[in-house]
Amino acid sequence: MEKHRQLNDLDFKEQFKNTILDPTLFSHEAHIRLAWIYITNYNVVTACELIPGQILNFATKHGDPDKFNATVTIAAIHIVDHFIQKSESLNFQDFIAEFPRIKYNFKKLLNSHYGFDIFTSKKAKLNYIEPDILSF
Repeated sequence: MEKHRQLNDLDFKEQFKNTILDPTLFSHEAHIRLAWIYITNYNVVTACELIPGQILNFATKHGDPDKFNATVTIAAIHIVDHFIQKSESLNFQDFIAEFPRIKYNFKKLLNSHYGFDIFTSKKAKLNYIEPDILSF
């Protein structure tokens, strides 16, 4: 089980936002959870406005700003939003169980939208690039 789940949604969001969350807790699943929290509590636009800066701040505070990738972050938010629109889940744990491919096949989901490697592209790391295969 992912240890970030030991925190309720509000504590998780606030600890992350304030860069005091233990960085070992910010796994891929935790990244997806952050998107889920913002989308379900606000909307996808707000999530896209707030999350990238928070992730960059978090990565910078914990000594690894090169981990931030603007395109991966925004794309992940859109992918999570897509599945939220289809979801019947009322909490994140049920959501990730309902759509496990978000957790286990994330790169494959991204590859259905992008014809190039957004993980290694310097341009994609710095600025969000719209999908070139399938839009969100």
